[in-house]
Amino acid sequence: MKKTPSNEVLVGDCREVMKTLPENYISACITDPPYNYEFIGHKWDDSEIQRRLERVNGKGNKTIVKNIPYGSGLAGGVRNEKWYQRNRNNTLDYEKWCFEWGEQLFRICKPGATVLVFNSTRTVAHVQVALESAGFYARDILVYKRSSGIPKGVNIKQQLEKKGYENPEQWDGWHSCLRNEWEAICVLQKPLVNNYLETLQEYGTGLFYTKDGFGGFQSNILEGIQREKTEEFNVHCTVKPIALMRKLVEIFVPRLENSILIDPFAGSGTTLLAAQEFGIRYVGIEIVPDYIEIINKRLDSFSGIQGILPLFQ
Repeated sequence: MKKTPSNEVLVGDCREVMKTLPENYISACITDPPYNYEFIGHKWDDSEIQRRLERVNGKGNKTIVKNIPYGSGLAGGVRNEKWYQRNRNNTLDYEKWCFEWGEQLFRICKPGATVLVFNSTRTVAHVQVALESAGFYARDILVYKRSSGIPKGVNIKQQLEKKGYENPEQWDGWHSCLRNEWEAICVLQKPLVNNYLETLQEYGTGLFYTKDGFGGFQSNILEGIQREKTEEFNVHCTVKPIALMRKLVEIFVPRLENSILIDPFAGSGTTLLAAQEFGIRYVGIEIVPDYIEIINKRLDSFSGIQGILPLFQ
């Protein structure tokens, strides 16, 4: 018999843990998996995460720069044919990995369940393709516009000056990339049962809450979200703002008795915390045992659950 966890955080590889859950059990998924930059050249497992944490924390820092894959060989170097081929192979490996957990997620989701997956602007298309291959239907790409972005890449004027080239000033302002101020959130859905009304009546899924709180219709661009100070004990690499996760839960997860939200990459538990604030049951999965203590500490510190609604009287 399959497990039916509720308000629990499970430890392990989500590809294996989700096999223990029953079919048509989950109402929605909001998750922030490792991006392909982190995946490059490594199997994303506990030992790799611990290695990175130790490397960064040893220098007194609390975060890992996500977009520079330490030790991957792809953060720099000569952009020759071998480099591009390795990059392509890595991307395909990442897409395959997304399909593997997406296949299990599809099985446990109810018809009409909405799935939201954070990813980088460069690899979100591969995430969408992988999850479509697993059975989901692509609905949208949300734009999470951050308050700032750090320019990365090559400032060619500085490079020319350093190497002693003449007239480097003519290349002033030219750079190898743009400043990235947004993250993509891929929105997918498990196919409906015939139509929205039937799916809603049977499963309580399929629809989005579209009142934006300002008298308008909810946009697919999320901006103006403040990032609060992270708790001192929270050493997770990439904590999303709780205000952002609240907004996503509000839009995509009805506050119903039978609603269950899953986060297969729970991290420090921000998705679960947002679900708890709305009185929505949750299942978290996290591969790093050390993060479980952080999650539980954050969940235990919250009080004041909002009321839930019956599906239909």
